[in-house]
Amino acid sequence: MALFLNIHPVNPNQRHIDTVVDCLLSGGIIVYPTDTIYGLGCDIFQHKAIERIARIKNVDPAKAQLSFVCNDLSDLSKYTKSIDTPLYRLLKNYLPGPYTFILPASKEVPKILQTKKNTIGLRVPDNLIVRTITQQLHHPLLSASLPGEMVEEYTDPELIYENFKNLVDIVIDGGIGGMIPSTVIDCTKEEYEVVRMGAGVWEF
Repeated sequence: MALFLNIHPVNPNQRHIDTVVDCLLSGGIIVYPTDTIYGLGCDIFQHKAIERIARIKNVDPAKAQLSFVCNDLSDLSKYTKSIDTPLYRLLKNYLPGPYTFILPASKEVPKILQTKKNTIGLRVPDNLIVRTITQQLHHPLLSASLPGEMVEEYTDPELIYENFKNLVDIVIDGGIGGMIPSTVIDCTKEEYEVVRMGAGVWEF
C-alpha cells in the first residue's frame, strides 16, 4: 500500500522530501506533481523501478516515452551530447517551464533507457516539490505520464491514490494538477519540430 504524502508546493517539508528521496534511492516509484500533469517517477539508475513503470504503462522501456526531470540545466552536459550556444540559450529561456525538449542522448544515459533514436526527453518543471526532490537526489528523475487517457481524476491526488495505491510506493499530494501535458519539442533536427503542443506556448 502506497504512502500518501501531503507536501506544500511553496514550502516543501524537508522530512517528507527525505522520505521520497530514500524511497527513490531504494528502487521505489512515486506519483508526483509537475507544473502540468501528475507523473510517475523513479530513479534513473534503478533498473527494476524502470521496469515496474514500463509494466504499469504496458510498454517496453526502450520504446516508452520517458523523460528526465532535472532540477536545472546542470545535468545537460552529462546526459546529452554537446549542445551549441544558441540551443543552450533557447533552453535557458524556456526552462523551468511546461516543456519537454528531445535532445541527443550521451553514453551516460543508462542502457535500459537507450533508444534506437538515441535521444532523451529533458524536462525542468516549474514546480518546487519535484525540483527539490531531484536536487537532493543529485541526478534526474525518470518520468512518465500516468497510463490511460488524461482524465479528470488524474488531477486530484486523492483519486490518483485510490487508483495507484497498489502499484506505486508514494503518492505526493502537491495540490490539484493540470490536465494538459507539456509541450514537446524535438531539437535533434535542423529545424526544431513541435511533436506535441501542450501547456507551453511555443513561438520559435
